Amino acid sequence: MERSLQELDSAILQKPMFHKYHEVRLDSFKQELSQTHDLWKAYHLCGSLFYEYLHFQADSSLHYIEQKAQLLPLLKAPHLQDEIHINRAEVYNIKGMYTESLAELQATPPRQMTEGMRRYYYSVYANYYAYLANYHQVEELDRKYKNLSDLYRDSVFMLLPPGTDREIIFADKLIFSHKPEEAIQKLKEQLRTNKDTKRRVYLYYVLSDAYAMCNDSISQMYYLAQTAIQDLHMSVREYAALQKLGWQLYKQGNLERAYNYLRCSMNDAFDCNSRLRFAEIKDYSIVVNKAYIDMQNQKYVTMRRTVIVTVMLVVVMLASIIMLVYWMKKLQRMKRLLAENNEQLTITNHNLAITGKIKEAYIGRYLSHCVEYIEKLDQYRRSLVKLAMASKIEELFKTLRSEKFIKEERENFYKEFDRSFLDLFPNFVNDFNQLLPEDQRTYPKPDELLNTELRVFTLIRLGVTETANIAYFLGYSLSTVYNYRSRFRLKALHGKDLFEQEVMAL
Repeated sequence: MERSLQELDSAILQKPMFHKYHEVRLDSFKQELSQTHDLWKAYHLCGSLFYEYLHFQADSSLHYIEQKAQLLPLLKAPHLQDEIHINRAEVYNIKGMYTESLAELQATPPRQMTEGMRRYYYSVYANYYAYLANYHQVEELDRKYKNLSDLYRDSVFMLLPPGTDREIIFADKLIFSHKPEEAIQKLKEQLRTNKDTKRRVYLYYVLSDAYAMCNDSISQMYYLAQTAIQDLHMSVREYAALQKLGWQLYKQGNLERAYNYLRCSMNDAFDCNSRLRFAEIKDYSIVVNKAYIDMQNQKYVTMRRTVIVTVMLVVVMLASIIMLVYWMKKLQRMKRLLAENNEQLTITNHNLAITGKIKEAYIGRYLSHCVEYIEKLDQYRRSLVKLAMASKIEELFKTLRSEKFIKEERENFYKEFDRSFLDLFPNFVNDFNQLLPEDQRTYPKPDELLNTELRVFTLIRLGVTETANIAYFLGYSLSTVYNYRSRFRLKALHGKDLFEQEVMAL
């Protein structure tokens, strides 16, 4: 349990980095949207931005729904108006605008919808009543809205094909029916087989609810921590797991973490503009903040007492030292003891000097690796100086404009990277091609160890899955990496959804 909490603490510290990566992804969608003239592509890009912003910044999510709505007359696709209404309702749920959400849902009769759209419609309706149940503090209303949410969840369940999503809803229904042990068994079966990150988040969260009903607070907190870790990694700001975990930690006396988790949750709820989450956290925070302030005050009182006692001890020690010095002048035995101490101190200083020399030697070895690259830069500088001194201005500018030096260094980097990777995974090229049809396989040229396409997937094999990170490490553009990934996923023998998971398992 402590290990999970430490991992969560680390994720909270890295939250700005996760948000930065997410914003890079959002910017790539926005750039593509600004450049496209294809109306359908623009509509789908607005849909992607709506989804990416949904649990990150609700107001921006709503903005891209309105952009989708503006495209409908141009697309001549009035049937998509239902999707716009449901999208709006989903955002209004998060923003706590329940009257507006209900109005959007009531404007979309489900009879004429496709099965997938109807499933989405019922899902948003179920969430609407679930949010209302959490929002209202009256027990009678809470029970009423939970029952209505369960009815719509039944409708979603009937429309779902067999799979993890269906099992999650079924487990939720078992918990609602006070059968948490059966729910735990089904959810853990799904955890063993399903490796999709987003679905595992839902599995973790529903498991925490099941263990809460079983009064197993340790398991509940473990799965809340796992949920919160994944929420932070995926740059989700509208969540419930972290504040619930903070409240459980408060009840167990861990005020420091409870305070930090609730503060993080409140900041994210505010940034996302999620009124419900903000209201939930506020109720917890009033209690936890008061306890935290009391704890800090108690620490201050304890510290003052410690300082007073320390000062008194220092006074006593000073008096003792004066007496000790006085008696040392009279006792020869103490002189011999002092000489022995001095000898021991000399030995210790000698050992420290040897240790310092060892450190210097290791630092020298490290620096020698840096000097080699500095010498390359110096040689390049000297060649430029010679050209300048020889007044070969044209050749100087030609050299400065040339990317030969950078190109050679990057090629050396690629060769060293390829060699190191293939030392670790000598069969990677053949194993990778086994995932593709024979006419779609890719192999490096005779004078190469790896080609560009293979190099992208070597990083995925090493666990670097973000497109922005791959592009940065290899010096490629985001669109190049994205196109390679998309192209090979479409070629995969076992389907595009499993392709990169299979690459990571090679």
